[in-house]
Amino acid sequence: MISFLPDVFIIVASFALFGYLHSLLASDNIKQWFVKKFGNLIALYRFGYNLLSLVILYFMFEYLPRPDYKIYDLPSPYDFVILVPQFLGIAGFVWTLRYVCVKEFLGINQIMRLFKGTYNANELDEHMTLRIEGPYRFVRHPIYFFVIVILIFRPVMDLFYLTSLICIIAYFYIGSFYEERKLTIRFGKDYIDYQKEVPVIIPYKIFKPYNVTHY
Repeated sequence: MISFLPDVFIIVASFALFGYLHSLLASDNIKQWFVKKFGNLIALYRFGYNLLSLVILYFMFEYLPRPDYKIYDLPSPYDFVILVPQFLGIAGFVWTLRYVCVKEFLGINQIMRLFKGTYNANELDEHMTLRIEGPYRFVRHPIYFFVIVILIFRPVMDLFYLTSLICIIAYFYIGSFYEERKLTIRFGKDYIDYQKEVPVIIPYKIFKPYNVTHY
């Protein structure tokens, strides 16, 4: 096991570097600098940001070391049973997408508004609204929660996957802090009140859903 520590270090360091770059490029300071330099071309920022993230993640998973150490391999029928919560995670993820403007998240709407001449650079790279509906009444970051459920329940677990999973979960928690700092600035007391009542990622108050649907 000790012989795999260098590989684990490289994996963790790579995810840490990715997380830092990802959060840095998502900061309002960088986006405001972009607006000063390029104006309404900030409309292309979100799409480029997502594309760059996917490219980096592809190269990470393609070229990072993969220590040959298996944590577990569930025998039948447990290998099928563990897929049940994974399926529920997928269903929850799809449910969440009903309450997210996917085109806005991907950056497609921004490009469309740019070509129509209706883009407002003061919005930076995203038109933000505070909607507290569906899964957002139970947890502030349901996408993070359901992705964790999808990733954590699997019939085979090796050291590379486990290390990557821990890094991803850590990034979700750290990234949510920076994301919510921006939301607090944008929506003020409304979001602060929401934070006080609804958990960050783990929906442990499922019997006390937030009763405000929108602002």
